[in-house]
Amino acid sequence: MKTKVKWGVIGSGGIALRRTMPEGIIPACNAELVAVYDINRAINEEVAWRFRVKAAAGEDQVLDSGIDAVYVATPADLHHGQVLRCAAARKHVLCEKPLGMTVGEAGEMLRACEAAGVQLGTAFMMRFHSRHQAARRMIEEGKLGKPVYGRAQLSCWYPPIEGAWRQQPARGGGGSLIDMGGHCIDLLEMFFGPVVQVSCFINNSVHAYAPEDSAVAMLSFENGALGTVDTFFCIPDEASENVVELYGSRGSIIARGTIGQGAEGHMVARLKQAEEAYDAQQGRQTGGFISIDPAPINTYRAEIEEFSQALLDGRPSVLAGKSGLRSQMVLTACYNSGRTGRAVNVAGASAAPA
Repeated sequence: MKTKVKWGVIGSGGIALRRTMPEGIIPACNAELVAVYDINRAINEEVAWRFRVKAAAGEDQVLDSGIDAVYVATPADLHHGQVLRCAAARKHVLCEKPLGMTVGEAGEMLRACEAAGVQLGTAFMMRFHSRHQAARRMIEEGKLGKPVYGRAQLSCWYPPIEGAWRQQPARGGGGSLIDMGGHCIDLLEMFFGPVVQVSCFINNSVHAYAPEDSAVAMLSFENGALGTVDTFFCIPDEASENVVELYGSRGSIIARGTIGQGAEGHMVARLKQAEEAYDAQQGRQTGGFISIDPAPINTYRAEIEEFSQALLDGRPSVLAGKSGLRSQMVLTACYNSGRTGRAVNVAGASAAPA
């Protein structure tokens, strides 16, 4: 019985080299790295030497190297064509977000993989953070009460860099909103369910490159909860706590430092056993919280092991490509709102997120 999925990587530099290969594919108990390809030949050969795998001269060599699945970690404008080629070769694909540049591209990628009988996954690894999973379980168990409001924040300092594809709308699809807000929206939908309407503001507050360096999206969820996502490329790394705030009729769950690429962070909950009567004094105690401290999990390893195990078991992965399509629908509504200055309904809003 097969126990490991053989992986190839297209786009072996960047996030694949920094995180997904050394922290995800290499240590995963059910994965094996076989071949890598990057347009930068020198980097690709160095990566192949480091991990003792095949340095492919092109995408076709990766697909012909006896692999089962491909991790696509290239600039966003290349995702569509590369996923279609992987599907044509009948290889499963885990693609970095965003899934294509548009809703149309994401839908075509998903249909191509379905027609080929292979799985398409979207790399929303932040779902696997142990504190995010703990919060999800608490909400599902009703401990937060009726969801009322959620906030997710992700900011960094990203100054103008010559040749940076994320600073070119034709390559990245946008700026801070699509690059970081996709993760934040996905997390809030994991906690509260689908977003049905958005109102969004986008701006270039500091940097003069073409895409936005600032974005705030206000969200209305199908269950009646409200939310905000704020993402900035113009706030120093040390200044932003990258918070998750979840409020309900029985209290709150608040995390700092859990949104990002690491497994660190802190989370506390202030919860009541039941909804209480009105207190005219509105007395607020500063204590009374509980720390939520599950064992840390490397989100990249968890992501690879989940997708690999789904392939081995023959079941749909929780990272199913429909989550990437869903993300594009919400993001498209946000950008439309930012351009028009109006609230915008989310296409397919009644579809529950993956």
